[in-house]
Amino acid sequence: MEYPKVIIIKQKLQGPMIAVAHIERTVSEEMQRIGMRSHITPGMRIALTAGSRGIANIHLIIRAVVSQLKEWGAAPFIIPAMGSHGGATAGGQIEVLHGYGVTEAFCGAPIVSSMEVAHIGSTLAGVAVYTDQHAWEADGIIIIGRIKVHTDFQSPHGFESGLMKMAAIGMGKHKQALALHHHGVIGIRDMMPEVAKVVLEKANILCGIGIVENALEQTALIEAIPSELIPVREAELLKLSATYMPSLPVEDLDILMVDHIGKNYSGTGMDTNIIGRVRIHGVDDFDKPRIKYVIAGDLSEESHGNALGIGLADLTTKRLFDKIDFQKTNENVITSTFLHRAMIPIILDNDKEALTAALKANWGVKPEQARFARIHSTLHLEHLYVSESLIPEIRQRSDIEIMGAPERMSFDEQGNFASWHN
Repeated sequence: MEYPKVIIIKQKLQGPMIAVAHIERTVSEEMQRIGMRSHITPGMRIALTAGSRGIANIHLIIRAVVSQLKEWGAAPFIIPAMGSHGGATAGGQIEVLHGYGVTEAFCGAPIVSSMEVAHIGSTLAGVAVYTDQHAWEADGIIIIGRIKVHTDFQSPHGFESGLMKMAAIGMGKHKQALALHHHGVIGIRDMMPEVAKVVLEKANILCGIGIVENALEQTALIEAIPSELIPVREAELLKLSATYMPSLPVEDLDILMVDHIGKNYSGTGMDTNIIGRVRIHGVDDFDKPRIKYVIAGDLSEESHGNALGIGLADLTTKRLFDKIDFQKTNENVITSTFLHRAMIPIILDNDKEALTAALKANWGVKPEQARFARIHSTLHLEHLYVSESLIPEIRQRSDIEIMGAPERMSFDEQGNFASWHN
């Protein structure tokens, strides 16, 4: 088979960025800006949330919050706030945090991990509200999380993935996740904000630390938000985050090769906003992009075997399949109730065989003329390979740099794509 020639391109993604060296100062200034010092008394035990997403500089941000609180005489500790992730076990959730550099030694605070929750009330619709037992018993809670568009739905309420979701499903652990996901998309889109409002009312939330990232997944904004303003400000920051969202350079593809999927790249392994697929029963896919076949090449080490999102692909490789921890994957997907996202696609020996199968199934298109793109992950879209057939469409775009000339696809001895060079 004659494969399409490919060329590497660079998308000129933009957005503000906070330098790593300025993270600690920014966090301190934000906490002081909202007068957090006046709420802290010596010896206060303050719970800090840490989620399961791969957020840029999250270990530095948490450490900065810890440092500021200690300077004011408080005794902060870290709680995993991640619903059913990490296999829905206390040890598994610590393992997830360690994968992001959030350790007791680095952050300077103990990690108190438990799946125990306190029943703190109910929403007006009668949904039971739970929150982490240790956070509930603490003298205060600071919710730390990234605000961005969700991979399951588009909300009319202004709350998707952010501090409200962290307050509801993250702090509510496996029990709250089950209670909300039992209702499908309605549970997380419509009921989740109401659960979060009960948490904000009942629990001693001192403030939120909202994080927004730019198109390169770098820290663009860190903002301390008084607890009573979290619902209003999060909705505003969600709109800002959406303007930074990157995308593929074209809307129509025959084949997309995603080298790596994983929880550190997206809560769904592959960001549905990037690939245009939702795979939730009764929910339409997004209007764009339109991709005939998606190939998932490998699973990230940071996912610890959780291959949620594999069902978004049409083909995959044996090396990815062999890394799947079915207990962790099944726990996550069954809790979500979106079962299609963990269905196993066709398994081929390697990347080359998977690509060959997709090209054979690309009806009416000669293999060398296929509209093909290859990305490292849905989180990394600055550099990507595209087929020669796409060049006329993108050549005139000022936000894309074509680097080099078309070349034949390169595979290693195992039949997998050669490493990236950019």
